[in-house]
Formats: sequence, C-alpha cells, structure tokens
Amino acid sequence: MITTSDVVEHLFCPRFTYFMNCLKIPQNEDLRYLVLKGREIHENRAKENRDYLRKRIACIKKEINVYLASPRIRVRGVVDEVLTFADGTMAPLDYKYTEYREYLFRTHKYQSVVYAMLIQETYQKPVVKGYICYVRNGALLKEVLYKPDDFAYILGVIDEIFRIIQKGYYPAKTKFPNRCVDCCYKNICV
Repeated sequence: MITTSDVVEHLFCPRFTYFMNCLKIPQNEDLRYLVLKGREIHENRAKENRDYLRKRIACIKKEINVYLASPRIRVRGVVDEVLTFADGTMAPLDYKYTEYREYLFRTHKYQSVVYAMLIQETYQKPVVKGYICYVRNGALLKEVLYKPDDFAYILGVIDEIFRIIQKGYYPAKTKFPNRCVDCCYKNICV
C-alpha cells in the first residue's frame, strides 16, 4: 500500500516515486523547516479545541487524526479531521502550513480527493466535498467540491505509481522546471 504523501509527491514530480521507491533514496524531509513546522501544527491542532465543531459549515461531529487504509484503493493515510454533517455526508479537513493564493494548489486538491475516497470506503457514506484550512491566513477555510472525474483521475495516478514501482522505469520529470529548484533530488535527476 502507498501513502497519501506518496500520491502528493508523485503529483509534484513523478520522479519522486522512482527515487524513493525504486532506488530507495530518502528525501530527508525531517531537515526541512516547513515540514517540521507543519508537523508541529498538526500535533497542536490534535490537542487543542478537541470538542470544537465548525457550525458555520454545519458540522455535527468530527474525529481527529483518523488513520484510514483501503486495500481496494491501495492507499493509506491519516486525515487531520473527518467531519460528519446532518445530511449524512462526510468530509475530510486538512490543515496546511502555507498561505492561500487565490487558487487551490493541485497537490492540496488531490490529497483531499484521496482522503475523500478513503472516507467513502471506510464509512460507506457519501463524500461530495472537503475542506482545507490555511493556517498562515488565520485559519482560512476553503471548500473543495469533488467531481466524478477527480476520483477517476486519482485512480489513474495510483495505477501509474504502482507501475513505476513494479517495473522500475524512469518516468518523465515534472513539466514545471521551477519545482526542480528546491527539489531534494536535483543533484541526481538528469
């Protein structure tokens, strides 16, 4: 089983999948400030306001730091919050230690889609939307509405990740060269 982080990293650049899973080269993310700060925020959020429900979005129940895994989807991960609504639907809520920039990052959106699929699979309830909380914008909450194509797209991405791992082929790198500037694999990626 792969993790939701594997999916996000693959979306950032498919070569992450190759370097981490085929060559077994860790990315040493424990040394990166934003990763450490993000982990600290997740730990604090799990301890603070445990009983607080977001009434503005009509949430009636929440679970914190929920581990979910699906052998069918072949993904596992920990959702920051699993929300339940009065209409019987559910939603993931994910905290991000970054600023919102008037658009939703592709990786944030599809991480939310993966969480939605895990919630649907585990709870057998409909999941039509999710939420991302941007901590550096004063806990700005953004809604993510899912389309059927989003779920089909992620299933294709997961298939691609397993093909790379099982066949060990070197995938094309990201189409966005600006992502290579701060990449931990830039010295070995050709």
